Amino acid sequence: MTQVHVHPAPADTGTGSGSPAEPYAAALAILAAGVYLLAAHRLRRRGDAWPWPRDVAFTTGCITLTCAVSGPLPGGPFTAHMTQHLIVGMAAPLLLVLARPLTLALRSTPPGRVRRGLLAMRNARPLHLLLFPPVAAVLDIGGLWLLYRTGLFAAAQHQPLPHAVTHAHVLAAGLLFTFTVCQLDPVRHRWSLAVRGPALLAVGAGHAVLAKSLYAAPPPGTAFTTSDLHTGAQLMYYGGDLVEISLAAVLAVQWYTTTGRAAARVFSAQEIDRPRTRPSK
Repeated sequence: MTQVHVHPAPADTGTGSGSPAEPYAAALAILAAGVYLLAAHRLRRRGDAWPWPRDVAFTTGCITLTCAVSGPLPGGPFTAHMTQHLIVGMAAPLLLVLARPLTLALRSTPPGRVRRGLLAMRNARPLHLLLFPPVAAVLDIGGLWLLYRTGLFAAAQHQPLPHAVTHAHVLAAGLLFTFTVCQLDPVRHRWSLAVRGPALLAVGAGHAVLAKSLYAAPPPGTAFTTSDLHTGAQLMYYGGDLVEISLAAVLAVQWYTTTGRAAARVFSAQEIDRPRTRPSK
């Protein structure tokens, strides 16, 4: 069987390629940043504290998303695409999750129908299932293997609907996994570090193996120059490591905080139970 090779031009990389969905995606990112900043301003105006680094994180995440979808991005077609993948699926989700948008929404929304809807969504059983770390991990890394090791990548470059759906899935899966691992916002069930840590390690290993496989062979149905393929695969490998190390740092801080509080409680209990002796005269 003769393999059909698709030679993507820069206009087919998905990095500002003129897809009809890209202007809308950029506009939604900018709108989300505006809504977040307005909610944070309202919270501070009524006297509640809200750390400004969270504003910076959310705004930066929205700006990077806008740049990723409106391009152009540097490098050859595959390198530019992989830059977009790292931003949309990993870096931007981390920045957005660190900003704790659900917490802000719950604190800034007055009692009423909207707040009740947010609480109902947070407590919904389907969302609880999606936030189970192994499920979120499979949706995240499984989707990437399906994209790059089947003909889906080649097909999505030339058809607007699959192209838009693919990028929407990468963003949604990245947000879901990052939200689940970091667990900074209030959720119905809080999974322990013993569950979230192995999920992060599994996704990191799957991401690294996928990057190495792309270094050796392009996605089916495509052909890139060797230099472009290798640069893009290396970017995926090392860039993914940086984001995953950042996620591990979030878990490490949570572990340190949890164990520190537990140790403080034990120390306080020991101090209370220690017999008091009066000094001899």
